[in-house]
Amino acid sequence: MISHSRRHCVVELQALPSRIGQIRRIVSAQLRHWQLDPLIDRAALGVTELLSNVHRHAQPDKTCTVEIELRLGRLTVSVIDSDPRLPVPQTPGALETCGRGLALVAAVSEAWGARHRSDGPGKAVWFSLRAAPAPQAPPQPVRISSKPVREPARAVSVAVDPEAVPAPLPVAAAVGTRPG
Repeated sequence: MISHSRRHCVVELQALPSRIGQIRRIVSAQLRHWQLDPLIDRAALGVTELLSNVHRHAQPDKTCTVEIELRLGRLTVSVIDSDPRLPVPQTPGALETCGRGLALVAAVSEAWGARHRSDGPGKAVWFSLRAAPAPQAPPQPVRISSKPVREPARAVSVAVDPEAVPAPLPVAAAVGTRPG
């Protein structure tokens, strides 16, 4: 289920691998709608990591809610699930293939955290990004000069009759000369 308002979007889902890509596309579309295109890659990566953690660790089920909120120049993405255990950042060894998700979220966001839900069992894990609208094409500067404006020279077409030009004379030398 998806619901959204002017500055708030909520998506309920099962955190299954097949659904995570779909949520990434929803987040991307919502940010485009809010004209926050520069944040799409970081928000999509962050929400992917948080949903992957729900899929991997949440107990007893994988039901969760993704909330995207734009308020006071800040985009906040939260993933809420029913597991009360707060995430703990890991320091994986160089050869380990998992355990870097929260470090990635920290790297792509300006702030992140986790809190117990006040309205029931579970937790919310969130990250935030400074929201700046997508850059618009800058207006072209208007130049004002004190010099008089000259009109551009008129284009001149010159037709060269190959029979009228002597053979040893290069055509380039004949172009631009006017018949007298």
